[in-house]
Amino acid sequence: FVLVWKELDYGTMTETEKQMLVSEVNLLRELKHPNIVRYYDRIIDRTNTTLYIVMEFCEGGDLASLIMKCIRERRYVEEDFALRVFAQIVLALHECHRRSESGRTVLHRDLKPANVFLDAQHNVKLGDFGLARILQHDTSFAKTFVGTPYYMSPEQMNHMSYNEKSDIWSLGCLLYELCALSPPFTAYNQKELAEKIRDGKFRRIPFRFSEELNEIVSKMLHLKDYLRPSVNELMQHSLIANVVSEQQRIISLERRGRRSVENERLQESDPQVSELRLKEEQLHRREKALKEREELLEKRERELCIRERLSEEKLARAENLMKNYSFLKEQHIFKTAVNGLDDSVNCSPGKKKVHFAGESKENIHFKEYDTAKPLLNKAKTLDLKKRLQAANVRARALCDMERNYQLKSRQLLGMR
Repeated sequence: FVLVWKELDYGTMTETEKQMLVSEVNLLRELKHPNIVRYYDRIIDRTNTTLYIVMEFCEGGDLASLIMKCIRERRYVEEDFALRVFAQIVLALHECHRRSESGRTVLHRDLKPANVFLDAQHNVKLGDFGLARILQHDTSFAKTFVGTPYYMSPEQMNHMSYNEKSDIWSLGCLLYELCALSPPFTAYNQKELAEKIRDGKFRRIPFRFSEELNEIVSKMLHLKDYLRPSVNELMQHSLIANVVSEQQRIISLERRGRRSVENERLQESDPQVSELRLKEEQLHRREKALKEREELLEKRERELCIRERLSEEKLARAENLMKNYSFLKEQHIFKTAVNGLDDSVNCSPGKKKVHFAGESKENIHFKEYDTAKPLLNKAKTLDLKKRLQAANVRARALCDMERNYQLKSRQLLGMR
């Protein structure tokens, strides 16, 4: 394959321009996608203050040259070609914008036909990230005034904060120009151009192109950025969904083939690779087994904790029963003592007992009550004794269970 280098003289550059140059090199190194120009290396010639960026060669030129060729030949591009180019640029932007998952989002900020290159098969290669900016995820808006005026979004023209939707506006302008062979907003000076962009009025793309394509261009060129579609929404649009899925399938096959080729090369170059891989698999299996065992131990520990909590609750209930029994026993002793005092007072020597020959109804009633009362007290006492014995037995059993659970819990913690 053929490589080219981009020659840049940084000796006369300002600090801002040097920073932009470093930014482009760092971005190209990170972005690896079939629809983004592939970066290979950089060479710094400090003597001549020249930087050479080594990258892949795009034989098909750029979209700007293609548009100029169509203007000279007085013909339009085919809609299928325009949709294919559009879908591939969307995939390239998705690679940039999706980096928000790792905390960073890359904005291109200078999307135009001259920065979209084509290879020999007319596949898109997005390049020239000189004005690109990395946004941190917590600050989702940039405020720098950069880019080519024809493709600048209204928020950039108004010096307002902007985000990924600014690239969507530029993509809309680019797709419009690819279809109509001229930008949607043209003027003789920058002030007039800014007014036209702020106004947001433009002609329909040529009628040879479908209404669906015209609608998607109009949505991307909406003045309010939050009403423009995102990259993910564009990928799911019915107009290019099939093209996008086909391109993604090709990309995945290419990556898989590249990985298999690299693996074969590694195996051929080093016979120890297979042995290392086998050891790695064994380590993975062992790690998986250890993880399963740890999960099982955690499950058992949770069960033991639940049982321990239940035993503590049962023990607390047994203690409450013991307290109630002690309280009832004290009450019984107190009543017995009070009854004994009453009997001693009634049987004092100062009084004589009077006996009647015949018993009245009241005397017979009280006599029956006096004989029944001790029997009731005796039955209650026996019942309370039985309950106390049962509570003592349960309390001992619960104490034994609690000691066993604590011992098992300590053993499990020691194993872990």
